Order: sequence, then structure tokens, then C-alpha cells
Amino acid sequence: MRIHFTGVAGAGMSAAALMMRDAGHQVSGSDEDVFPPMSTYVAGLGFPFHTQFSAANLPDGLDLLVLGTSAKLGGDGNAEVAEARRRGVRVTTFAELIGETIRPRETIVVAGSFGKSTCTGLMAHALRASGRDPGWMLGAIAPALPATGHWGTSPEVVLEGDEYVVGNGDTRSKFALYHPDHLLLTSLVHDHVNVFPTFESYEAPFRALLRDVPAGGLVMLRDHPAIRAVAGETKGRVVWYDTEPCDGWSARDVSFGEVSRFTLVGPGDRRVPIATSLLGAHNIENIVGVSAFLLELGLVDEGALADAMAGFTGIRRRLDRLTTASAVPLVEGFGSSYEKARSAIEALRLHYPDRPLVVVFEPHTFSWRSRDALSWYDTVFEGASRVLLAPPPAHGAESHNQSSFEEILARIAATGVAVEGVPTAERAIDALSGLAGDEAVLLLSSGPLLGLPDSLPPVFERCYAGAA
Repeated sequence: MRIHFTGVAGAGMSAAALMMRDAGHQVSGSDEDVFPPMSTYVAGLGFPFHTQFSAANLPDGLDLLVLGTSAKLGGDGNAEVAEARRRGVRVTTFAELIGETIRPRETIVVAGSFGKSTCTGLMAHALRASGRDPGWMLGAIAPALPATGHWGTSPEVVLEGDEYVVGNGDTRSKFALYHPDHLLLTSLVHDHVNVFPTFESYEAPFRALLRDVPAGGLVMLRDHPAIRAVAGETKGRVVWYDTEPCDGWSARDVSFGEVSRFTLVGPGDRRVPIATSLLGAHNIENIVGVSAFLLELGLVDEGALADAMAGFTGIRRRLDRLTTASAVPLVEGFGSSYEKARSAIEALRLHYPDRPLVVVFEPHTFSWRSRDALSWYDTVFEGASRVLLAPPPAHGAESHNQSSFEEILARIAATGVAVEGVPTAERAIDALSGLAGDEAVLLLSSGPLLGLPDSLPPVFERCYAGAA
């Protein structure tokens, strides 16, 4: 087939495009107003990539157009969608396409409010390191993997299962279309308040996902009250994990550092020493879940597992170290939700306990921009000494109850944390060029953040030269 992806720089879209290319299809794509790392990543993938939407981008003989979910794509008003419909070409979403094409495979879905990108990347990497050739679809860039999407020749395919809606007019969660044979569920906390206004509405698709796992399928669950409350929905074989001792798999003797170490402990007092360069207690949790899952299914042996965990270098934008020769650590985190932001802040406090923490934050997702979630700002920056706030984007603002820049600033200031608005990259760079030199700086967003992840590292290398 010839398949065109409108909005191909979306993380899931580009991964799906790569899977389809690996499976033998001809793919092309287009997107507008995209930013690194995905813009540069997609431009280098080797298939036709257009940086403006146009009917002329659709190749002759097109069989299928895949439309992304971002509000900025314009939905049915997009010129490429209109042209596809004029030609009689089917328009679908990447979740529908993946759900249709993976049916003969042994499907592993990694789902949860947070941790799913890292766990999907870890799992695919560990399977590859053990000599298997799995398929995978990952909604982020993992340097340890050759690409974000791969079709593979082994039976198993590992999918990052997103609970967000399939597309315009289709309110099903994406993972509802994947029908897992096995499931890893990392977390369950209220998110995406623009489409799930209550926790009960957010929880509902996870309950349905658990019911979708067949009898005998492995269901690896983190030991948490919210997950315990829904665990009875599944017919699958439930195994628990946590960083603390639980009725399942856990971590013992954790030692944090540039390389953190712990002992993975499983049923029957099974023990595996693990080392990792990933930052934060939440990444120990991720490693425990993935390791337990793979060992329970017998997909890797203990030696290959330990080697794979030690060799996994993380996910771009998930506590990504951006400097090597700056005395002030500059780290980029992914702040799309409250829990992800808190995990990043807690990780920086854990690894740099004696350094004042400066957080540069952009409220990019609908949840962070919604007045219904303003209470998140009351506690999210606990542990930070200073916050620099970039303005929220305007796209899609009319679709929900959007907070203003001034409202968010005031809400943060009311907590007692020192906060300053930085409406431009120049203002942010000026503010960060005169630090005392003993701080740690965390860039936190799921958006472009004024281009600072690209422009700040050379500034820090120049202003704060010295041993990292």
C-alpha cells in the first residue's frame, strides 16, 4: 500500500509510519510548526517529508491517509484530508491502523499514566539485546533503539498504549484498539482532564483494557491502591511489582548515584543484580516492572537482562542530560502531567540534594492549561527554589477552559516559590546566564519550551565551564 501520514512528526505517528515501512508499504508524511527533537528526527528517516500541508503532497495511487490527533492539524479541514476524501481514499488514525495490522502477532501493551515510554523502550531494547527481533511502537526517541517504530520478525510486538482519544470524533482510548495478549500497567492517576473530567471517566478505559486481556495472558501490575481497585477486572494472570517489598517483584538495597544499583527480588527469593545510569526512583520502578515482566514470560535470561538494563541510555526528554562540561547540571524532563513533573523534580532533588533547583516550565498540554487543573500548581514545584514560567500555547485554547499566563503565574506565586515569567527565549537565557553556579537546572515541558533545549546547552558550557 501507499500510505501518507498527515501530522507525521507526532511521536506515535512517526513510529507507526516506520512500522508500516518495515512491513513493506510505501510511506510519506507531512507536518507543520514542529520542533526538535521530533522535527529533526523525522526529517532524517528517509521517506518523503513535507513541512507544509498541501493537497500536492499526496502521491499518485494513494491507498490510505493516516491523520494525527493534534488540534493544529485542522481535522477534516486539513487540505490533505480534503484531497484524500475527494479521491475516495480512506482516512484513518494510526491507532486504528496499528490495531488492524498487528492482529496475528503476540501483542504486549505497556500502559499507564506515566512510565509507559520508558518501559516500552526498555522492553524492546532488552528483547533485542537477548537476540530477538520484536516489533515495537514507541512514542518517544530512545537512543538505544535504532528507531521509534519497527515491524520485526519475532512473534511479539511491544506497543506503548496511550489512553488518550483515538481522534477527532472518536473518543475511544488508543489502547482500546490493540487487544493485548499481555499487559504491563505502570500507574493510574488522573490525567488528560480535558477529555476525562473525573477520575472515574479516566479510569474506565483502563478497566476495559484489563478486561481485554485473555485468560492466561500475563498482567503485570504496579502495587498501588488505584490499580488494586481495578485488578479484579482481568481474566489474565496477575503478577505485582513495586520498589518496596510486595507480593511479587521488588527492588532491594537501592544505591543512587551516577550509576544506581539494586537487587531485583522475585518470587522464590529469585535475585538479579541490576545497574542503571537512569536518574530517579521512578526509573528503578520502571526497570523492576519491565524486568519482572520479561522474566515471568521467559523472554530473556537473567544475564542478558542485567546487561540490557545497564546498557539502556534512557529516553530523549526524560531526564536527558544536556551538558557535559558545565558545572551547573542542565537536564531536560518531560512535564506533560503532574505526576511526570513531580517525578522529574524528585529525581533532580535525589541526585543533586545540595544544589538549589531551578525549574524552567512550559504548561503545554491541555491539562496544564486548564483552569480545572490549576490546583496542580499548588504543590508541583515543591523542592524547587525558583521557577521560570514560559507562556502556555494558544492552539486549541477555545476547546477547553484555558487559564491565562497571569493566572498560572499568580497560582505559583501564592505557594511561596519564587517565580518569574519568561515570555521569550531571550528573557529565559538572560535569567539563566547569571546563576551563582551551584544550582541544578531542569527544563520541563512536553512542547518546544521556547527552543531552550537547543539554545541553552552552549550558553551553559560557556558561562559555567568546569567539571560537570
